[in-house]
Amino acid sequence: MFVHGYSTGRSRTFPYEASRVGPLWLMRDAERKNPRDYRSEEWVVHDVAAEEADAIVRQHARPGFAVSVVIANDESDGPARTAYKALGYRLLRTEGFFVQPLRWIPSPPALVSIERVRTAERAAQLGKIMRRRPIATDLLGDGAPFRQYVAVEGDDIVGRVRSVDAVGATWCADMYVEPSQRRRGIGKALMAKMLHDDQVRGSRCSVLMATHAGALLYPSMGYERIGMLLIFGPRSRTSS
Repeated sequence: MFVHGYSTGRSRTFPYEASRVGPLWLMRDAERKNPRDYRSEEWVVHDVAAEEADAIVRQHARPGFAVSVVIANDESDGPARTAYKALGYRLLRTEGFFVQPLRWIPSPPALVSIERVRTAERAAQLGKIMRRRPIATDLLGDGAPFRQYVAVEGDDIVGRVRSVDAVGATWCADMYVEPSQRRRGIGKALMAKMLHDDQVRGSRCSVLMATHAGALLYPSMGYERIGMLLIFGPRSRTSS
């Protein structure tokens, strides 16, 4: 779910593909004419020894990559930290891995309007705020691989979140509330709308990754932390 959801979320401007390389998952750009245009790729490791994972990555990775090691709640992260450090990696950051099984969804009050982005006008407004291309018109309907939600106060978009389809589940991405509007319950209202729609559409659960700061919100919305992602980068950008 993480691999497919994350890859889909990065594919609006250029295809970002998820594939298996031996026991590892790989998320990377599709082939491009100019190798300098490649974005950083990510290798996902679970229940594979660091030495084996490193050998696969060094053989197949392009310059500019990260290795994300999934650690369950009942596992110690100490051995992984030590092993990857010995192999020449540095820890870039850690993120919690959360799941909302959609059996219970809170319904907090909404102090602002919460809506799904369905019009070209709203998509253009959001794109301007995010400094990205607006969501294409053909991706605003129910057949799109993701749904975008915004919190609107007056004429202003003050918050946003996205739900991405991911192999029968959904991936929660790009959760953000303007700093001046925080602590008003806007984030909870956005997520409640998104989760209710996830449930109606038949998703079996919602999955997300969260920093330590973001992790304060999600348990109150029914998410449970089931693990941790340790994200390592090579001290050298060499891939061989």
